Amino acid sequence: MTNINKPESNPSSHDDHAFDGITFEVEEVEHTYEGEKVKRRGIYLWPNLITTAALLSGFYSIIASMNGDFTQAIYAIFLAALFDGLDGRVARAIGAQSAFGEQFDSLSDLLAFGVAPAILMYSWSLHDLGRIGLAACFVYTACAAFRLARFNVQIGVVDKRYFIGVASPLAAVMIISLVWVGRDFPAIFDLKDIGIQIVNAVIIVAVGLLMISNIKYYSFKTVDRKRVPFFVLPIAVFILAAVTYNIPVGILIISIIYAMSGFITTFLARKNAVS
Repeated sequence: MTNINKPESNPSSHDDHAFDGITFEVEEVEHTYEGEKVKRRGIYLWPNLITTAALLSGFYSIIASMNGDFTQAIYAIFLAALFDGLDGRVARAIGAQSAFGEQFDSLSDLLAFGVAPAILMYSWSLHDLGRIGLAACFVYTACAAFRLARFNVQIGVVDKRYFIGVASPLAAVMIISLVWVGRDFPAIFDLKDIGIQIVNAVIIVAVGLLMISNIKYYSFKTVDRKRVPFFVLPIAVFILAAVTYNIPVGILIISIIYAMSGFITTFLARKNAVS
């Protein structure tokens, strides 16, 4: 007797699930220039290769921090920030943007700018605080994860001129520049002083909270698309000269100024909204 409840085979359904348990492959739905949806296998090489380099830099920073080589750990995070800014530009330049690239970039950012700076700070200063130091560093890492997840779900919704909360690479720069200055001025940043350790713990928690705040920070994404007044160029040259005089201190001061600028930007935005 024929079983009338037996489902008929569907070749198209088989094609949609033609992956076995061994094959490593990516299939994405993309839109063509005509607006049609097409399925494509594989990933774009160059943007994802740059993102992998950022991931490697973050991983190396963690290893260097665990080995007490803090200078190399700092350089590695700076290198990761450079790669992070490069991969998106390359993807846009060659038309190689994809959902896979966006998610891979976020995972790389979490390691390089969420985990690596926290381990650097813990290994350099906060390990003597025990669980308090561990908790402070974890708060920073968790906030970085929250910030990246929020950014992913708000792509295309928020104003591209602004970051909502400090971007994770900039937050990482704040932490590593503090460590860099502390290493250059050990007499001021006496790590045996419990007060200095507590201050460092408060700072890393505060930077973490800035990442998940609703404070608006100018993103500079539109600067290269428009003209600026001429006086901006001499100011930029002056800032670069000041940073060159003492690179760690200059980067730390600029980071602090940028962190404070968000409060002004948010106040002005609310004032204009009310008026």
